[in-house]
Amino acid sequence: MILRALLLASLLAAPALASVTAEEEYAAAVISRWQKTANAVSITRDDFGIPHIKGKTDADAVFGMIYAQAEDDFFRVETNFINAQGRLAETEGESAVWRDLRMKLFIEPTELQRDYKRSPGWLKSLCEAWAGALNFYLATHPSVRPRVITRFEPWMALSFSEGSIGGDIESINLGRLESFYTGQSVKLSAVELGSEREEPAGSNGFALAPGRSTTGDALLLINPHTSFYFRSEAKVESAQGLDTYGASTWGQFFVYQGFNRHVGWMHTSSGVDNIDEYILTVEKRAGRWHYLHGTAWRPLAEKTISVPFKAADGSMSSRGFTTWRSHHGPVIRAENGKWIAIALMHRPVAALEQSFLRTKTTDLASYLQVASRHANSSNATLFASSKGEIAYLHPQFVPVRDKRFDWAKPVDGTDPATDWLGEHSLDQLPSVINPGSGFAFNVNNWPWTAAGPDSPKQAAYPRYMDRAGENPRGPNALRLLSGDKKFDLSSLLTAAYDPYLQGFADTIPAVVSAWEALPAADAQRARLAGPVAALKAWDYRTSEASSAASLAMFWGEEMVKRFGPVARLDEEAIVSYLASAKVPDADRLAALDAAIVKLAGDFGGWDVPWGHINRFQRLTGNVAQVYDDKLPSTPIGFASGNWGSLASFGARQRDGAKRWYGDYGNSFVAVVRFGKNGPEARAVHAGGINSSPASPHFADQAERYRQHDFRPVYFTDVQLSGHVERTYRPGG
Repeated sequence: MILRALLLASLLAAPALASVTAEEEYAAAVISRWQKTANAVSITRDDFGIPHIKGKTDADAVFGMIYAQAEDDFFRVETNFINAQGRLAETEGESAVWRDLRMKLFIEPTELQRDYKRSPGWLKSLCEAWAGALNFYLATHPSVRPRVITRFEPWMALSFSEGSIGGDIESINLGRLESFYTGQSVKLSAVELGSEREEPAGSNGFALAPGRSTTGDALLLINPHTSFYFRSEAKVESAQGLDTYGASTWGQFFVYQGFNRHVGWMHTSSGVDNIDEYILTVEKRAGRWHYLHGTAWRPLAEKTISVPFKAADGSMSSRGFTTWRSHHGPVIRAENGKWIAIALMHRPVAALEQSFLRTKTTDLASYLQVASRHANSSNATLFASSKGEIAYLHPQFVPVRDKRFDWAKPVDGTDPATDWLGEHSLDQLPSVINPGSGFAFNVNNWPWTAAGPDSPKQAAYPRYMDRAGENPRGPNALRLLSGDKKFDLSSLLTAAYDPYLQGFADTIPAVVSAWEALPAADAQRARLAGPVAALKAWDYRTSEASSAASLAMFWGEEMVKRFGPVARLDEEAIVSYLASAKVPDADRLAALDAAIVKLAGDFGGWDVPWGHINRFQRLTGNVAQVYDDKLPSTPIGFASGNWGSLASFGARQRDGAKRWYGDYGNSFVAVVRFGKNGPEARAVHAGGINSSPASPHFADQAERYRQHDFRPVYFTDVQLSGHVERTYRPGG
């Protein structure tokens, strides 16, 4: 059975051969090549199931790393590359056509194949190892049935070359894309309208200099906020200098957020404005669409894109779209009768180079040398090294633009002055290197407070360097890191899980004041006396036992429903809007009344501990989880980053359940000390590393996740000794 699968997988890759014998010889040669690589690799699983991979070459190590990922969650590995190539509708049906079209506006297999052929030899060897590992896994696991990709090819690695969620392409609104290509209006979602909020797609990163450490070593907090189970975790080592540990997005062969023996890097989603929209003036001339640029009419590049999809009866069908592109980029929507084109970074080879090479850097200088590729567009970086260096690094891809224009909005594409004018050099970006304050941080907020008094000065930079502004997590992080307190790994963890919710500290006092202003005989005053007293006495800290936190959360959700759309229209952050005089006192109290009714209906009263409501539950290995109040779950004391929780846990009611179940926020989290004898680290992973409910590592970290009880990271062989479950080779 296995031999047959090996032959089949190999034959899929074979060129046209003259005979069965030749095909068999080709298959045998491919199998032999895979097996030779597998024999150069060892995979050791520690007592949490985390793979420690060793290979002779970097390519060998990549082979082992990707094979181990496939063992733990092949479904997510394949799904990421189905999505990255715009092929999701081939398995999920016609509803995914617009997501695929969005990707296909940028991702073209023939172009990626050309890029691959022009890639440096070292990168090709890694891509070949990547594809070989996945094909070898499928060949040795015939019961695993790919949904779409039956054979992985090396060039495919370039389709997903950056590790954050979605990347820049997914900033394009699907509803507006659909509306443009169908000519029909599409209803906006509650999130798009502002009446619901998604958990912030971002992260926290803290870097502390030796002078702020009890041991005299630099410290780093690595705290991504992602959908749960979005990344794998591994130690990857080769005889060519690769020696890294951390989290990798499923299917990618580089550690996206992690550390090696010398340096650590933590990426946080940035508010840099480096994606621009252009208002086009278009006209059909001689049967072809043109757009005005200056005084010249330029032809729009026209391309037909076919999007295959699985029909309701299981057969394959397709939809074709005629798309257009200006010199800025593809047309993605219309607004007020005008076509809108988008410009963004798309450098798959440079991005993949930068993503891998930074994992082998040894200090800040070498890290910046890799960053000079300017292929990181969406993420700021918190950096620390064994030399005691720390830094906040702004995203490296930032186009130079005319400061007269408001780049947060679509600009006039007919005006040549709106064209990009090159790129900012690294020294022109609002970064911070070795600040006197001894700390650098980012929590998806602006860079102007990144190092306290040593932060970049906002007035010195173009407005487009940041459009995120501040958020409720920022002031709390700044408060925790300011001063001269010295940290160790334990106190750094305590800071990372500080439970203060700035968003409610800003908004709850107005509720109390509104209640106090009610007449003494007012029925609402009597009805709300108990809940308001609880909120007034609350210290704005969340915990499993806090009923005030529950009340505040339900009130906050009700306020977002009522005022989120208005705040969005006013282009104001929802927390600052809710804290302002724009909100009538009567509405603050009406929202509290509604929250109490909701709590009583769901849980029997308003005085309910937050941990009874807010839960972690993992029942399946599916990407889309299901939740059930009748089945076991784990209480969680931290809360949504929307209200300022540094340790983010995005939860809501779903699937008919009363409790709120989290699926976004703290996922892989680590703290690292860069000592003279190598790094010391602790980490935790939401649930566990393996996606199979039958695995002992499916949910073995759930209680640690709840208690912030981080496990030790086994970085060296000495640390790993005594904690080994098994050691094997791929295919073994």
